[in-house]
Amino acid sequence: MPTIAFAPERPALVLEPTDRAPAMARRYLTERFRELGHADDFVGRLVVTELVTNSYKHVGIGHIVVRVLPDVREPLTVIEVWDESTAPPLVGGGDHDATSGRGLLLMSELVHDWGVRPLYEEGKIVWARCAR
Repeated sequence: MPTIAFAPERPALVLEPTDRAPAMARRYLTERFRELGHADDFVGRLVVTELVTNSYKHVGIGHIVVRVLPDVREPLTVIEVWDESTAPPLVGGGDHDATSGRGLLLMSELVHDWGVRPLYEEGKIVWARCAR
């Protein structure tokens, strides 16, 4: 009979959708990166700030859940942000006169890859994989 091994559950951060959420998410990410042995968390902090800011500004209801975990297949770290909206994030940058809307475009250039996973229960997870 095969042995079944379960991966340890990684702690998640649950946030209220307020302007304090991005700073709290950055502190959480820095702690998780330290636990995972990553010396440089610059890109991770940028990514989690963008994703959490989008959740609180564009969804603004319910909770935001952040998880940071190692990718077991590659030397990458996965950042996940869950919110209660089913609407996918929009990549801006086409309007040169706009004062915002370029965060996801910038993020996409800095990460290995990223995407959106809709959930059957409710909401979505926006994830990004960053080099360690």
